Amino acid sequence: MNEQLTSDTGSRCFDAVVVGAGVIGLSAAFELRRRGAHVAVVEAAPAAGTGATRVAAGMLAPVGELDFGEPALLEINLRSAALYPDFVAAVEELTGHDTGYRRLGALHVALDRDEAAELKRVLDLQISLGLTSKWLGPGASRELEPGLHPGLNGSVLVEGDGVVDPRALTAALLEALEKLGVPVMFSAAVSSLETGGSGRHGGGRVSAVRLSDGRTIPSSTVIAAGGAESGRSEWLPEADRPPVRPVKGQVAELRGDPSDPVCARILASERVYLVPRTDGRLIVGATVEEMGYDTVVTAGGVHELLREAYRLLPDVAEMEFIGATAGLRPGTPDNLPVVGTASTPGLILATGHYRNGILLAPVTAVAVADLVDSGAGPGDPPAGPMAAAAPARFLREVVR
Repeated sequence: MNEQLTSDTGSRCFDAVVVGAGVIGLSAAFELRRRGAHVAVVEAAPAAGTGATRVAAGMLAPVGELDFGEPALLEINLRSAALYPDFVAAVEELTGHDTGYRRLGALHVALDRDEAAELKRVLDLQISLGLTSKWLGPGASRELEPGLHPGLNGSVLVEGDGVVDPRALTAALLEALEKLGVPVMFSAAVSSLETGGSGRHGGGRVSAVRLSDGRTIPSSTVIAAGGAESGRSEWLPEADRPPVRPVKGQVAELRGDPSDPVCARILASERVYLVPRTDGRLIVGATVEEMGYDTVVTAGGVHELLREAYRLLPDVAEMEFIGATAGLRPGTPDNLPVVGTASTPGLILATGHYRNGILLAPVTAVAVADLVDSGAGPGDPPAGPMAAAAPARFLREVVR
């Protein structure tokens, strides 16, 4: 585990300071450091990954999670999924820790005729986009997953979808940053963004972040990776504050016999998903609630999750109930993330990943590092498919 920044760290000038120690922020810091940048990470919470990362199931499902009207998001998701093997290999090689990355495939199950009709519409969309998915009847579905409810109507098999354990990935990233000499500071809230100097893109360039205890960390680049807090982070200039809102998600955790798992793949129905871990745990998620910044676990939320899990996979009734947690996804008006340069020179946003934060960690890290390397100016979009995520689509004032 990284130690807190020492008292003399504040006098050092970093190439970049990442604000936020969820998987997005840690991944960005990791990529920047691998490219030779001197980076620091600051986190308001007492530990890493306490936001959406803590409750994420870790599905890497660009195909299975496809929805209508989101072609740009699909392209970004597919790109990040392609980056995942090398991303986790680099982290695991450096630390020796397993991140839980596996391409185990997924079954999206229809439990009645109405669900089957909707699932076939999604399958047609997947096929029209050149994606590899196929319809299985009830018998074929249960051959792959014998524990499925015998009354199911059919399923769509997506063989390429995978998973990672977000908590294991967070721990591995922290250790990787420690080995690379990146300081990480916890319980360190940012109170303001300091600017000054002219810079080649105009005045008001980022010069430091000021912490709530009065210390400053000098840097010419700051990456805001605060997740659901980004929309209300007062240290961000008002013109650069993204329209990110919290979307509550409750998740239940069960435990069974790791030598006899209840399922071998991700299982999903219209109302619930089940993600197996190698240690016998089963992640049951997740509710979608517009409740502001409320993170209370409710009886109704847990009841809904367990009811739908039982409806899909009756064997869950025999599993040990470990507990339930709630977290806040960072949602945006168009469900695309907000990644790119802001109107303040030297400020980069990396937030708004909604349901895909774990999946999009590698592609976001690469986009952020590319922007830093290229010296991108205010309003310049990221390269490739991430251009659709540029903050300029929301910002009220963009300097060019």
